[in-house]
Amino acid sequence: MFVRRKACCAISAAALCLAAATPARAQIYSWSDPNGNLVLSDRPQAGVSPVQTYAVPKTESVRSTRFATRERSRMYDDIISEHARQNGIRTDLVRAVVQVESGFNPSAKSPKGALGLMQLMPATIQRFGVTNPFNPGENIRAGARYLRQLLDRYQNNEQLALAAYNAGPDAVDRHGQSVPPYRETRNYVSQIGQIAQRPLELRNDRIYKITETIDGRSVTRYTNQRPAAGTYEVVGQR
Repeated sequence: MFVRRKACCAISAAALCLAAATPARAQIYSWSDPNGNLVLSDRPQAGVSPVQTYAVPKTESVRSTRFATRERSRMYDDIISEHARQNGIRTDLVRAVVQVESGFNPSAKSPKGALGLMQLMPATIQRFGVTNPFNPGENIRAGARYLRQLLDRYQNNEQLALAAYNAGPDAVDRHGQSVPPYRETRNYVSQIGQIAQRPLELRNDRIYKITETIDGRSVTRYTNQRPAAGTYEVVGQR
């Protein structure tokens, strides 16, 4: 994979992270192209000089940034908006997940088996009845539904939901319902937070009114946790 930037510019954090397996230690190669752009790659380029290399010890993968143009992402705007709305998720958050997961490449595959725009794992593909994970509509439908489930699980804490999307909810729960201390997961959450249009929400600010029948009497209670079942209404925000 190659990444081009103007040599005087910093590499944007609003980008896709792609892993490329290497034998013992990872290597990053850099050079300037004929237009003066800085090129970064996980592979050397034959016949190009001078080339600088950067060893990344004690790791089997390299994460490089890749810019996703507005033109590239615009073709998925309607699908992202539709499924974000259906699942009660802000559109900019779903779009940021797609950008970081795949760079808006519907054919993306990861070494761990994740597929498509939102990098669905096989268990997620099966859970949400996806027949073709490389179909943008199916992929975003399932990815948005899964993200909604994670938001419900963590009371709309977007930071925890994203950490669980990357590392799995078991990892989040094992670490006391906090972002696991994995560099990949923390970078993932940070990148999405920078790409999204507003900061990640860390807690649920909705107040739910629940009416239950107890011993023949109607009892009303209020909570900041979205009920898993039954009738409720949102009555305010903190």
